[in-house]
Amino acid sequence: MRKFLQKLLSAWVIRMSNRFGSRPDSKRIFDALTKLYQNLITSPGKRGEVLEINSESKFIIFSDQHKGARDFADDFSLAEKNYLQALDNYNKLGFSYINLGDSEELWENLLESVIKHNKKTFAAEQLFLDRNAFIKIFGNHDLYWDNDPLSQFNLNRIYGKVIRIYEGAILRFKANEKVLDIFLTHGHQGDLQSDGNWFSKWFVSTIWAPLQSYLKINPNTPAYDNQLKSVHNVLMYSWVAEQKNIALITGHTHQPVFASLTHLERLYAKLAKANVDNNKAEIDFLTAELSKRVAKGDEQPKLNKYKSAYFNSGCCCYNDGDITGIEIENGLIRLIKWSYKTSTEPERYILEEMKLEELMDI
Repeated sequence: MRKFLQKLLSAWVIRMSNRFGSRPDSKRIFDALTKLYQNLITSPGKRGEVLEINSESKFIIFSDQHKGARDFADDFSLAEKNYLQALDNYNKLGFSYINLGDSEELWENLLESVIKHNKKTFAAEQLFLDRNAFIKIFGNHDLYWDNDPLSQFNLNRIYGKVIRIYEGAILRFKANEKVLDIFLTHGHQGDLQSDGNWFSKWFVSTIWAPLQSYLKINPNTPAYDNQLKSVHNVLMYSWVAEQKNIALITGHTHQPVFASLTHLERLYAKLAKANVDNNKAEIDFLTAELSKRVAKGDEQPKLNKYKSAYFNSGCCCYNDGDITGIEIENGLIRLIKWSYKTSTEPERYILEEMKLEELMDI
């Protein structure tokens, strides 16, 4: 019966999840982002840190692990191997780690169950904390860390010390007498389905989680998705496009975005440039890549001229076990993926990269 219902309902469940999973409101989003950014720069340390960085600085940014109880509703279970290998690699290389929210799935699970089943991942994160190289930002599914009076007690149980949980952070990069503020927050602000909404939390924990567990459906398909099609992503981009010398990095939507374009959009943009340059090798490679995407049902997006200012780290809970994130290193910003699909051990892949200086307004 379960297999029959899986086949019957999987496409519908994923479609409904994408359609109703977010109700972003533009005014609420713009007001919330502006208020948080101003709060960070005028009162650093209260809602988040402002860190001066340079070309020697190294950061890895992951979001949306949604660590659960290792049941069939635990979207993180398949990605744990990639996540642990990635953290081990970045810790050994001396990276700082910014966890951008929804790290723990506390809408579907009791905290005690999450702690019990995620000791390895918490231990891997603690290694960054031991080096004073860990920033933890809350999202809507782990809002508990910001608003529960017992949160500090439980953080001490998990990490062995009390730590501050922030709403955002700013990485301030200076080059050629210019300043770029890289503004980081989870990105749920202004989303009427997520921004502290008690009904959404009740629905997820009472209705969605049991259904997902029974049907064994993970709606987080590998998301180098079509275009900048998520309404929430578009509104995040619209806010930052109006700012000067600010880049915005969020999570929340589970859809990786690099320099305001999704991976599929960038493939088509690269193909257009290769055609102009008459670069046959690049044309053949990109055509082959896009043929694979078309075979999976992706449609050619309409390419717009976006300001290269918005980034989304994607998530660490795709249903194939892959994880995506954002690296900042050597004055570069990169979209990366960790996967073990072509190997028995997780491997890192660079999907996109560019110089931070290119994000500065002329």
